[in-house]
Amino acid sequence: MSNVAFVTCDLLDDHPDLDIQVVIPSLDGKFFKSYGARKTFGGEVVTVKCFEDNSRVKELLATNGTGKVLVVDGGASMRCGLMGDMIAESAVKNHWNGVIIYGCVRDVDAIAELDLGVHALAAIPQKSNRKGVGEVDLEISFGNVCFNSGDFVYADNNGIVVSKTKLVDL
Repeated sequence: MSNVAFVTCDLLDDHPDLDIQVVIPSLDGKFFKSYGARKTFGGEVVTVKCFEDNSRVKELLATNGTGKVLVVDGGASMRCGLMGDMIAESAVKNHWNGVIIYGCVRDVDAIAELDLGVHALAAIPQKSNRKGVGEVDLEISFGNVCFNSGDFVYADNNGIVVSKTKLVDL
């Protein structure tokens, strides 16, 4: 496991002058849960927007992700998982630090064993459709935060924070 030394609370406290955004748990019950073996993770953001189609998620996590976190706007769909164990294994093989999914994952027991940070809204056994639909590297928004490729995201059991500035060497 990667030994990452930061706590999101401390990042906020240590950098009061920076514009660090905090993902807000919504009032409609959409809370992020940790599913991967890495409980603390972060890195440079790569964004993807897809709805019930994990084609772009699979493609991106099969590329070199050294120092990066894939942030997925899945439209908060609760109808299918946008990442399962095989795609998560590909992410580990390709050195991604983590994946944050505004939607669901599947194969959670297998994902829990992988050296990968994974935050998602829920788990569901249903797989997604693959039709090659999805957009990469555009601004996405959820939890009262805007994410852009090139930003830096940090996640732990306290929550998720986003900064334009790199706060920690990972």
